Amino acid sequence: MEQKTFGFAMCGSFCTFRQAIDELRHLCGEGYRILPVMSYNAFRTDTRFGRAEDFVWEVEDLCGRKVIKSIVEAEPIGPKRMVDLMIVMPCTGNTLAKLANGITDTPVTMAVKSTLRIGLPVVLAPATNDALAASAANIGRLMNTKNVYFVPMRQDNPEKKPFSLVADFSLLLPTALAALQGKQIEPVLR
Repeated sequence: MEQKTFGFAMCGSFCTFRQAIDELRHLCGEGYRILPVMSYNAFRTDTRFGRAEDFVWEVEDLCGRKVIKSIVEAEPIGPKRMVDLMIVMPCTGNTLAKLANGITDTPVTMAVKSTLRIGLPVVLAPATNDALAASAANIGRLMNTKNVYFVPMRQDNPEKKPFSLVADFSLLLPTALAALQGKQIEPVLR
């Protein structure tokens, strides 16, 4: 197997960071090279789920390289073919909206734009409390965007958060491998 390089971009769904880092660890363990990217908020915001510098250290340690943390650093990802595929995990409703509407104002949105502009696949793993409400239109638009694929999603707490969806992070690698072949694994909503 030819060794692939995956971009792994993290947005500020802080409650899912531990799961995302577990999947990052799995990708590294499977032999994939990882180019880490973090949004401004993911890179610098301390929350009740942990300190930003601890997450950054863990990601950099796993990947063996520094996190891309600025638009300037993210811009050459596509033109220099630095990745074979870009993953956004977790992908917030805010980032979904920006991607669906062509807004490029964070390292993550630039990494995605840079990847898509040369026709490479992007895998989104949403984690948003309004996926079945305000973010639904953006998810629909992105599902109809060439080279954009989704990690299958499920309601994480239908009774207390009826509009919330979170990707089944354990399906990241199968989704990425299918995306490399131009295919979306189904069903997307489980």
